[in-house]
Amino acid sequence: MSLRKFSEIVKLAEKHHGKAGLKKRLAEHGDKPPTLSKQKDDRWLASMSQAVFSAGFSWDVIAKKWPGFEEAFDRFDPHKVAFYADRDIARLLKDTRIVRNGAKIQATINNAQFVIDTAKEHGSFSKFLKAWPADDQVGLMEHFKAHASHLGPSATMYFLRFNGWDSFILSPDVTKALIREKVVAKAPTSKSDMKAVQVAFNAWTAETGLPQRDVSRILSYSVGPSNQPH
Repeated sequence: MSLRKFSEIVKLAEKHHGKAGLKKRLAEHGDKPPTLSKQKDDRWLASMSQAVFSAGFSWDVIAKKWPGFEEAFDRFDPHKVAFYADRDIARLLKDTRIVRNGAKIQATINNAQFVIDTAKEHGSFSKFLKAWPADDQVGLMEHFKAHASHLGPSATMYFLRFNGWDSFILSPDVTKALIREKVVAKAPTSKSDMKAVQVAFNAWTAETGLPQRDVSRILSYSVGPSNQPH
């Protein structure tokens, strides 16, 4: 795969937003390097659960209801949530403080065990994420798909980004840019397409020294004006 210089893609983004405008847009999302959140395992389960419940729903609505989620799920203590029984599920299905989705409630219980198992193997969930190679986001997404519950590619990408892991996000505009650059021919879903995406991001981050987060955003801005998340 032959990639054009990322400096040319930056120029496309500047054409749409102006040099100062692009700089401002990137700064709006934070101009410091991504830093993995140093948080306890209950906070990782909480963040994971927020991504699960927000999928296909309004993030703002979930955020406003989140204090109720915290109370309903015992502050997301994984050692409590993992052992929720049928009576707990029945209780949650009647709890108006949360979004009463049975499949997502069960996913939270399953993910509590995922957090426990991961922490047992690696010392903590934070240590697990910190040790994962930065140039293998696709592998990390596959790991979540295999071992976590209701955390598909999109939910996993946002979960990682929001918690400081240097994640690209395949928003519609980023996907358009990748198709334009002939990295993929369509929205990437196959293993071969996702491998090509990872190779491209690794090449562009190596070329520019930028985090994959910013490469992702510049790709999005290079398509044109948009308010899509990226």
